[in-house]
Amino acid sequence: MFKALLNDEAGFIVSAELVLVATILVIGLIVGLSEVQHSVVAELNDVGDAIGMLNQSYHFSGFHKFDGKHQLHALTVGSAFRDSMDECDNNQCDITCDPPRPEGPKRRW
Repeated sequence: MFKALLNDEAGFIVSAELVLVATILVIGLIVGLSEVQHSVVAELNDVGDAIGMLNQSYHFSGFHKFDGKHQLHALTVGSAFRDSMDECDNNQCDITCDPPRPEGPKRRW
């Protein structure tokens, strides 16, 4: 029975090659997901810039109606709004990752 167990190739044995391949796959997955995260942040930044570039200014004039005796029958005043730049319009508040910094000196207590 022990000889049959040794000759059996239907089982799964964890080997060093399998551990190496799994490690490389996990590291590649982490790097890939990090790049996806950076791409999503960049695209959302572009969407925010596009929304910030929308000009919401408007202006319409009023009107009035006089009858033949110069009596006022109806009056509507105009209105206007001028859109000003917000704090983060045009990519002024760019969202990026900080560059890596070296560690400080080790302290001995």
